[in-house]
Amino acid sequence: MVSGSPFLRVPVGPDAPRWRTFPTERTLVVAARTVTSTVRVLESLPALLRDDPRVSVVFAHDPTSAFGSGVLDLLHTSGCRVMPWEQLAHIRADLVLTASENVDVPEGDCPVLVLPHGVGFQKRVPDARGPHDRLSGLVPDALLESGRAWLAVSHPDQERQLLAAHPKTAGRTLLLGDPCYDELLAGRRRRHAYREALGVGEDQRLVVVSSTWGTTSLLGRHPDLPVRVLGALPQDEYRVAAVVHPNVWSAHGAWQIRSLQSAALDAGLILLPPVHAWRSALVAADVVIGDHGSVTLYGAALGTPVLLGAFGADAVPGTAVHDLAAAAPHLDPGAELRAQVESVVRDHTPERYAEVARRAFADPGNALARLRAAVYELLNLPEPASAPPPDLLLPAPEPTARPATSSLVVTEVSEEGGGPVVTVRRFPAAARAHVQGDLESTQPLSFTHLACSDGERDRRLLESASIVERTDRADSAAEALRWIRATTAELPGSLLAACAVRGGSHLVGLRDGRVVEVAVTGPPIVPGLAAAVVYACLRQGRSLADALLTLRIGRVRDEDVVLRLRPVPPVVR
Repeated sequence: MVSGSPFLRVPVGPDAPRWRTFPTERTLVVAARTVTSTVRVLESLPALLRDDPRVSVVFAHDPTSAFGSGVLDLLHTSGCRVMPWEQLAHIRADLVLTASENVDVPEGDCPVLVLPHGVGFQKRVPDARGPHDRLSGLVPDALLESGRAWLAVSHPDQERQLLAAHPKTAGRTLLLGDPCYDELLAGRRRRHAYREALGVGEDQRLVVVSSTWGTTSLLGRHPDLPVRVLGALPQDEYRVAAVVHPNVWSAHGAWQIRSLQSAALDAGLILLPPVHAWRSALVAADVVIGDHGSVTLYGAALGTPVLLGAFGADAVPGTAVHDLAAAAPHLDPGAELRAQVESVVRDHTPERYAEVARRAFADPGNALARLRAAVYELLNLPEPASAPPPDLLLPAPEPTARPATSSLVVTEVSEEGGGPVVTVRRFPAAARAHVQGDLESTQPLSFTHLACSDGERDRRLLESASIVERTDRADSAAEALRWIRATTAELPGSLLAACAVRGGSHLVGLRDGRVVEVAVTGPPIVPGLAAAVVYACLRQGRSLADALLTLRIGRVRDEDVVLRLRPVPPVVR
């Protein structure tokens, strides 16, 4: 297939020496075929060749993959020098480096180092060269027979697996470890920063829903699972993120994925971009709901509780990920999801998947140094005298979620030794079809209402809401009162309107003109929670005159909040 792109003149090409600036001694070509494989190389290469002007790097774009969409955008965004694939046959390369085993490397004598783009050789995938399937990660026989191919592995078991399945791999493997796993392990010291960047509170749990690609994947089997999980978990206690394999993004496009997850996104889903961000999100996770993809295995190896939402027959028996299927509990999509999430957290021990990790990753912590040594040996260059590759921590992810702007709110009033307690659980209204259990409570003092922020775009929801809350904080009580009057006049269906006031208190206005000030002692809360307490008191027939109550936000938050309700005198209003 001819790309039509012009050949590069520099840093490669017949007259490249005339135009170069750096004293190039070797040329390393990165074969870029899919986003997944290209990202894996981009994540390691800067540390490998740090501060070394002897090696010139150019990226050869192979456009033949079914998952090739997005590769050029990724390369250009990263500032890479890109040449068309056809030019590779016309230049002298000293090493071809790739994380895609399916590249059609031209004849020659330069070595080809193939990095895994996941964990080992654990999946069978369709073969682009014919109607059958093949072992993911294994290069064509012709490249093995040429003596040019080197396959990087992260554990000796993978060498034995390859030798049993394909004897021609004998002597063609390099035990290097897994740089990605090493980064995840090192990143645990910044877990709090990653959670903060994702908007996960100290009292919240982060559930990461991870899907590989294909019809046997989690999203292939249950495309609605993210919104169902969001509907099952109280939004003040949980955040939910989704890691979707880059091949899904490439094959179906960002528009299609966002369209299929519209309700989940409206419910607050953190949809991680397909490049880089999944690693820090995985470190931040409290629970992983996944499948037979590498991300799920990485999560288990980090010691995170795992629920398998799908597990395909394309997973290869005898591999670490297949062992995970026997060790991890399986999600029952038809049963109550919250109970399963809470159970897997409660019953988990950090060492549960230690043996699975030992079978996948040998000698963690040294992969990058070993990989650099291998690259320089294949380039036939001495390693730089500088320090070894830096042990860089993962960057914090960029926020990607929009907050849920409407909630189904369940309040329960009880009497305890210290006085009345109002327990509040909020569920995103966009996932209302999947809220389980709480809305059907048989408690006599349990009430449910719809609350919306003034940023809600669904007009029907906004006009149906019992409570409307202002998104931003008012600078003064007078400003808050003006907003309350305007809101109740504009939305005649609303019973209450709530607004936070700078300084820490909240004003909650009733449709009949009464206004209640809610003073907070303890952690700050959003106006919707203050309004939920006032709503529960009204439904119970409790007086709003100088009432002292305890707000309990679900089951996870350790610290209760004490609220004092005081009517605002008419003269002040």
